[in-house]
Amino acid sequence: MKKHAFLVLMLGVWIFFNACTSSTKPNDSEKGAADSTASSPVKKPDYLGDCKKLYGEVRLMDSVLLTQTEVVYETANKAIKAFTDFAYYCASDSLSPIYLIKTAQIARVIDNIPQAKIVLEKCIDGYPNFNNRAAAIFLLAQLYDEANYLNDEHEARKLYQKIIDEYPKSEWAMNSKAAIKLLGKTDEEIIKEFTKKNGK
Repeated sequence: MKKHAFLVLMLGVWIFFNACTSSTKPNDSEKGAADSTASSPVKKPDYLGDCKKLYGEVRLMDSVLLTQTEVVYETANKAIKAFTDFAYYCASDSLSPIYLIKTAQIARVIDNIPQAKIVLEKCIDGYPNFNNRAAAIFLLAQLYDEANYLNDEHEARKLYQKIIDEYPKSEWAMNSKAAIKLLGKTDEEIIKEFTKKNGK
């Protein structure tokens, strides 16, 4: 059992639902992120400059993922590519930070932790006014918190504290306070503490 697994699952359900039902669509004025790489010596495919096409790709991958009941690595990697293409080349679109978080969640499921770390950091640093930035910080903190992932309790504590300091009234601050109390404890110790607290 991994710490906070239920929170991650619930966050994932909410983000998938939010992105799939959003009426926000990229428009032609939101191609700036792609145009900024025009001077690159490596020629990119033309479709990377078309946010409408990229948005169509992410919507397609959203629908495919929602029909799957187990992890299919090929599909997961296709989704990661579609989501990151959209997030990077259509960076001014309001859905870009959401797709960065979704990329991180899928990358985590297939144990691509470096990818998850990179896109969460981009979401946190690149979108300071994103209304779910605290969730992105929490997910990054979890990567550091897990012994099987980045395994750095000091960095995890800093990130949890960052949420508490910057978003004190959010549910993520409450979750962060609980997570700090669990730092350094084994799954067995957590279960024991939970059952003791609930009188079982």
